[in-house]
Amino acid sequence: MTSPDNAPDKAADASAEPTGIAAQDWATASADPQYRAAVVDLLGALAYGELAAFERLAEDAKLAPTLADKAELAKMASAEFHHFEQLRDRLASIGEEPTGAMEPFVAAYEGFHKQTAPSDWLEGLVKAYVGDSIASDFYREVAARLDSDTRALVLGVLDDTGHASFAVEKVRAAIDAEPRVGGRLALWARRLMGEALSQSQRVVAERDALSTMLVGGVADGFDLAEVGRMFSRITEAHTKRMAALGLAA
Repeated sequence: MTSPDNAPDKAADASAEPTGIAAQDWATASADPQYRAAVVDLLGALAYGELAAFERLAEDAKLAPTLADKAELAKMASAEFHHFEQLRDRLASIGEEPTGAMEPFVAAYEGFHKQTAPSDWLEGLVKAYVGDSIASDFYREVAARLDSDTRALVLGVLDDTGHASFAVEKVRAAIDAEPRVGGRLALWARRLMGEALSQSQRVVAERDALSTMLVGGVADGFDLAEVGRMFSRITEAHTKRMAALGLAA
């Protein structure tokens, strides 16, 4: 998954001395059935997201204008599939059926992709950059509250596949060559941001264990005000990323 260039400041504070569940390992933290259910949901959502990213990058490669671009996207798709395998294997190792853990999130992901099908190569690049970065921001925020074993896995699969710098380079070059492209892509990016946040909020609202963890029902979870601040930080990071692309947020 794309690792955001400007991850929210709060997520960056994850290096601070952990407390509560964040100071525990999986064996200890998972004794709480509600926490365990929340983590299974989180890993299921992330696993399906990585699988969908693999499929999307493979499709985007068909639109690539050069063989070099096709090869670069194929390499990124391979990295996404490796991330999926790590999450799948982790779910299996804790006694969860991976496809069962992913299934509740298929509709939300498919809904997002159906609503945001790119019409060309540049829109595909912007979609991957914006969509993946928003998802990465969200998971990094949550990772700060996870047990040490789960946190390490989540942060590991969020490692940059190279798509962020690749997208920035190609989009900026396209805008330099034809400035009017920037207006169209800026509108597209705003639409993607709205759809991504809408789907994220829908998923959280529909999954009781996950929403309970976020709003504070599990020890050391976020409170309601913090959830609002979290989405504000994600929006802020999106604005900075749009500037990196040479687009108005």
